[in-house]
Amino acid sequence: MSIFQIASLGVYGLLAFLSLVAIAIGFYKMAQFARLGVGRRAEAERILDDWLNGRVDEAISAAGRRRSVLSRILQAVFSGIQARPTDVTYAEELSRQTAIIELATMSERMRALDMVVQAAPMLGLLGTVVGMIDAFSVLAVAEGAVDPTTLAGGIYVALTTTAAGLVVALFAFFVATWLEGRIDRERNMIEALMSAAIHGRVDPNSAR
Repeated sequence: MSIFQIASLGVYGLLAFLSLVAIAIGFYKMAQFARLGVGRRAEAERILDDWLNGRVDEAISAAGRRRSVLSRILQAVFSGIQARPTDVTYAEELSRQTAIIELATMSERMRALDMVVQAAPMLGLLGTVVGMIDAFSVLAVAEGAVDPTTLAGGIYVALTTTAAGLVVALFAFFVATWLEGRIDRERNMIEALMSAAIHGRVDPNSAR
């Protein structure tokens, strides 16, 4: 086995490792989002409605259970307003700090997925280049005619690393895009709930 063939096997091994990393991160993030309570908008809306409609004790009690990201943000807002009723900036700062912590937790391991998206195609291309060098090296050392099927087989094997790299990158890209979409939606809801809990909810029909 030549050094080029060993290098090609190494590329296949790295691509397999990257695919396992992407799969593991995808399952980890889904479990993490479920544990954190990401996307539980209906519960947060009920808490906010209780708060804005004067049912303060019910709202504080529900937010205090801390079963979702949004409920923990609302708890921070309620705590800030109760501590300093005349200073809304304190509630805004307290909720902002809580939001930063929550978003940082939700963004864990996302860099690793981005790494897979960028590294997999380059590894695949490297495998193809190495494989092509190995395939055409046959021409350099061959005496007389070279069996074209042997050369075509070498090129075929070389090109499969690029295809494998693209498959891994596409899978990681779709997983990362879905996860980032959930994080962005949660970020938007955090900002909306923080503003509504402190300044009140805007009536969508008032501008008509």
